[in-house]
Amino acid sequence: MNNNTGNGLKPVQQDQNRPIDIVNKGLSRRYAAERRFRFYGLTAICASLLFLLLMFVSIIGNGYSAFQQTFIELDVFFDPEMLPESDLATADYPGLVKKTLREQFPDVSGRDNLRRLYALVSIGAGFDLQRRVMESPDLIGQKQSIWFPADDDVDMLVKGHYDRNLPESERRLNNEQLAWIDSLSQKGKLEKRFNTAFFTNGDSREPELAGIWGAVVGSIYTLAVTLILSFPIGVAAAVYLEEFALKNRWTDIIEVNINNLAAVPSIVFGLLGLAVFINFFGLPRSAPLVGGLVLTLMTLPTVIIASRASLLSVPPSIREAALGVGASKMQTVYHHVLPLALPGMLTGTIIGMARALGETAPLLMIGMVAFIVDIPGGVTDSSTVLPVQIFLWADSPERAFTERTSAAIIVLLAFLIIMNATAVMLRKKFERRW
Repeated sequence: MNNNTGNGLKPVQQDQNRPIDIVNKGLSRRYAAERRFRFYGLTAICASLLFLLLMFVSIIGNGYSAFQQTFIELDVFFDPEMLPESDLATADYPGLVKKTLREQFPDVSGRDNLRRLYALVSIGAGFDLQRRVMESPDLIGQKQSIWFPADDDVDMLVKGHYDRNLPESERRLNNEQLAWIDSLSQKGKLEKRFNTAFFTNGDSREPELAGIWGAVVGSIYTLAVTLILSFPIGVAAAVYLEEFALKNRWTDIIEVNINNLAAVPSIVFGLLGLAVFINFFGLPRSAPLVGGLVLTLMTLPTVIIASRASLLSVPPSIREAALGVGASKMQTVYHHVLPLALPGMLTGTIIGMARALGETAPLLMIGMVAFIVDIPGGVTDSSTVLPVQIFLWADSPERAFTERTSAAIIVLLAFLIIMNATAVMLRKKFERRW
């Protein structure tokens, strides 16, 4: 047996502190930490998708029924005695509707029962008759079958939102009204149809007559003013700061303030618009012009930041090549840099406009919370916007306004999805990778 101790050599021992051994010991821990981190990330994504799905299910479940409306058919005789040709504009059209209902249910008597019978049909039936007679005076003396929107309580019952099996004292419709509704349904004079009024009418105190068209038109005018002002101003500011401005303390202060303005709460812009545009300049309250100016101030930082990022993405070689063949600085920016950066600028602008479409707080401060029935005809007419319309309906106690609130949210989400999808498509179509 060889023994190295006699020649002064120590036995060879394995070094347990080699770097590879230290790495191997910590490798399993790192793999475990990586798996945990991946699990946490997937869990967060799944939880976010689950909450988003629950939100969509809740909104769609509450709002899809608003796209249908219950209608009642009445055989209306346009009585010449009630509709004198000399005064058609102020004739007793509601009385004609009540007379038709009494003829439809001749057994109903007593003031209370008649009042409940009249409540089956929307109060808008009289306005519908007035419109028909004013458009076609030759209807006087004739009899026509006309479908009128039912009252919101009848509509909620037919859609299943009211439980008809509850005790009469706990229902909004009593037993007699349920019997009349069943009679109309058996005769084929009560049915659900697509609710075109929801998309063509303005706001109303009556849920069955309320629509979003006035708010949609107000939103279009407001966003048009915002786009016309924010896009050219934002792009011009970005081009100047990125291509022409000298890098000094003043430009640094401007850049810091632009970045800070992007994080300012939106209601602050509403207060600024109230103080400057309305109180100082005297512009009309609740007008798309003022709303567009306020939203322009709010979206400008977003447009400027996105535009500057797009300009930075253009390779310096483009500028150097243009300058090398004799182009001026302005020609280089206008003919070469700006066209290449334009897709990113458009994407940032659309995202900023999508944010402006969903804003409510700044518009509340300038009076766009007013109850507006008429459809606005211009940027200076009183109007509201879709998010404010949702806010107003959400505060209404009627059950029918609850479903219309959810339906308006569905429409607003559809607009936002379309705008964001447009931004993605523009980026995919025009983006260049260097």
